[in-house]
Amino acid sequence: MSQESAISFDRSEPSAATGSVAILLLPIVGVVFVAFLVIGLALPVLPLHVHQGLGLGAFVVGLVAGAQFGASLLSRFWAGHFADSRGAKRATVTGLLVATVAGLLYLFSLFFTGQPLTSVAILILGRAVLGGAESFIVTGAFTWGLALVGSKNTGTIMAWVGTAMYAAFAIGAPVGTGLYTAYGFAGIALATVLIPSVTLLLVAPCSSPPSPHHTQPAFTRVFAAVCLPGIGLAFSSVGFGAITTFIVLLFTQRGWDQAWLAFTVVSVTFIAGRLLFGHLPDRIGGAKVAFLFVLIEAVGQAMIWLAPNAELVLLGAAVTGFGYSLVYPGFGVEAVRHAPPANRGLAMGAYTAFLDLALGIANPALGLVASGAGLGAVYLVSTLVVLCAAAIALLLLVRFPFHQKRAH
Repeated sequence: MSQESAISFDRSEPSAATGSVAILLLPIVGVVFVAFLVIGLALPVLPLHVHQGLGLGAFVVGLVAGAQFGASLLSRFWAGHFADSRGAKRATVTGLLVATVAGLLYLFSLFFTGQPLTSVAILILGRAVLGGAESFIVTGAFTWGLALVGSKNTGTIMAWVGTAMYAAFAIGAPVGTGLYTAYGFAGIALATVLIPSVTLLLVAPCSSPPSPHHTQPAFTRVFAAVCLPGIGLAFSSVGFGAITTFIVLLFTQRGWDQAWLAFTVVSVTFIAGRLLFGHLPDRIGGAKVAFLFVLIEAVGQAMIWLAPNAELVLLGAAVTGFGYSLVYPGFGVEAVRHAPPANRGLAMGAYTAFLDLALGIANPALGLVASGAGLGAVYLVSTLVVLCAAAIALLLLVRFPFHQKRAH
């Protein structure tokens, strides 16, 4: 396949003017936002529930956090194939239904708090089920967006879907902390059951987008298209995992209050980056954007590592969120544009699987770093790993210079 044909788009794809893209994507963005409140509510309280409520260590905290990403990894390809063959709306609905099951498992784990190992085992299962649900929701939403506005808006779709996710995290962090303070982990569990159920009411009236002509997945071509961008995504995502999993413990260990602010700050700057610069990957090329924003993310991680007080940690979290905001769509544009058009749902699933793989491995690994060298060392390690993503972006620029010129 020539470089030019690799980046061309189907003439039959739908197109949309820039101003109308956001309107067309609004129902999808709404569904993703409400659904991801489930994850946002739990992020700041899961480490506290496992560490303080169940009395288990940092490694188990990392294991609980990593279970969601491990399950997402295993389900990404299935979700992508399901969205390509059965339709984007059906994939989204399936994800929401499965998410309610995760909430029921959260509730069930509370019956065994007197047996911490049993309770955490059920909790890990619930996190794994939620990981599968998230996979179907995100892949379904992205494939739905492609059907509405076409793959030439790939970066914009990723930017808006990601904005919805992180807006949910920004709101979910303080709300989840409040629920946990008032009702304990039971409040989080009940919300995890109810929120996806309500979201189903939003999805039901939406018409299903037309499914593209489906062919058997060309797995080797899909994997070849997403491999290098996926590795870049994996390296860059370690910084995100370091914050979502260990920042609460860092605040607690150092006697600082309001750890939930770190989640909100990351989410706000992430959203700002997406809203201000989300068009750049489609306009100037994904690899260029990924390279610049990976460097910004690494600076944020280093700031957290060196910070002597909570204010500088929050500033480092803000810089990290802004940097990470365009890494996913930057590398994602490179992955999806080189994938077979009929298998873009599978390509999205395969690409995002690299994120799941990174966090599924990195969270427990960083937990071991925290246990052996302290929580501060987590952010030194994550800084070095994130910098590896910059090398991947440079490699993409060297391999596909024509692509970058065409994007401009």
